[in-house]
Amino acid sequence: MSRRWLFADQLGPHFLDDRRQPVLLIESKAVFRRRVHHRQKAHLILSALRHRAAELGDQAVFLRAETYGQALKKVREPLEVCHPTSRRALDFVRGLDRVTVLPERGYVTSLADFAEWADQRRGALRMEAFYRFAREHHGVLLDSGDPAGGRWSLDAENREPPPKDGKLDVPAPPMPKEDDIDAEVRADLDRWERDGIRFVGRDGPRRFPATAKEAKARLRHFLRHRLAAFGPYEDAMLSTDPWLAHSVLSSSFNLGLLDPMEAVRGAERAYRREGAPLPSVEGFVRQILGWRDYIWHTYWYFEAGWRNSNELGARRSLPGWWNDLDADAVDARCLSDVLAGVRDRAWVHHIPRLMVLGNYALQRGWRPAELVEWFHTRFVDGYEWVMTGNVVGMSQYADLGRMTTKPYVGGGAYINRMSDYCGGCRYDPRKRLGEDACPFTAGYWAFLSRNRDRIPGNARMARTMKQMERLADLDAVVAQEKRRGNDPP
Repeated sequence: MSRRWLFADQLGPHFLDDRRQPVLLIESKAVFRRRVHHRQKAHLILSALRHRAAELGDQAVFLRAETYGQALKKVREPLEVCHPTSRRALDFVRGLDRVTVLPERGYVTSLADFAEWADQRRGALRMEAFYRFAREHHGVLLDSGDPAGGRWSLDAENREPPPKDGKLDVPAPPMPKEDDIDAEVRADLDRWERDGIRFVGRDGPRRFPATAKEAKARLRHFLRHRLAAFGPYEDAMLSTDPWLAHSVLSSSFNLGLLDPMEAVRGAERAYRREGAPLPSVEGFVRQILGWRDYIWHTYWYFEAGWRNSNELGARRSLPGWWNDLDADAVDARCLSDVLAGVRDRAWVHHIPRLMVLGNYALQRGWRPAELVEWFHTRFVDGYEWVMTGNVVGMSQYADLGRMTTKPYVGGGAYINRMSDYCGGCRYDPRKRLGEDACPFTAGYWAFLSRNRDRIPGNARMARTMKQMERLADLDAVVAQEKRRGNDPP
């Protein structure tokens, strides 16, 4: 049996054909020299890799080196590796002698099946259509071939604002307990920093699973105690509760600790056997079987240059306060709290990412490629394949709709409706002009004005564009936002 080389995002048992298969693991220091990572992300990656090596014992050869190339010089036997998760890594392994590249694992729909489906769409790719295909193809949440509950998406039922008392009555996700491996990782990172490798964000206790056992325990807890509340509040934001009812499993999927189909089937069993609410179950399944797989596949289906799309002509570089996660420099309560969440946890859930961080960046005209890199390195679940579609295709609309139907841009009214941030903020979400004008509300109209000739006309945007043309103070709002520039709001 050939030795299986596992990258640090291929750490679950489903990446092996046999539990006794010989394994190669490599820890490359150069990964952290090339990019400035969040300290807690670096800790999680190293902890997960070293925990896997400890689990495998003599079954694994575990090499620590400056680069993968240096480590591979010590390996004389033939290797096989599952399809890596970035183009750079795929090109690297394909250029190696004695290395066989196997099909991808860790996703539900295969690359071949997606390509066949996408080719038939003739370029009109939409997640909703892919999600229906995947449900039918894999037989998920179907009743005699029809969608359970009669509809493919129950998203309209999953848009509740946060509870008015600021409390969601669900137990918090179980937190892992650090061990000697974590202590060793922390000591090594301290030494690396002294030697000149730079990290951002605050160090802190490890909050995310580093082993398949920890990840499965968190999944079981979510399905039993948190899934029911997940759906209604999946789009809500609370300053007092960063977790709400989210599974907090994205890093576990992206490290390869959890098989996504295991989570999908677990949610389906919770619906059929235990009466979990269908909107919550369907919403969770859609995130994994639909959106996560869709993001993975578009990364490979579209050309390599898609990552650098910038059809809205965004030219500003990310400011220093943003790059350094300087939440204390920001007065806008929503942005300050969300940026602090990235600084303190290297994680916030998908709505703060999209409608606070991504929304603000889109309004300010920041370069999408820089933003891909920022999300990649600042989040525990960030990888190039994840962030390319989520940033270029979705939050920044930099490809003018190859994978989404409209820009995900909004004013302060959305944030006010879906969060507790606006109360007590120095800015008024209803105002677009003046010292207390909400930077999101003003930025929304300035963005639309700046891009009125770039955004393709479609029914979802027509009403908004007509409303913009009727604003008597539009020129003053645009001038105000130019003066604000890249300064922290």
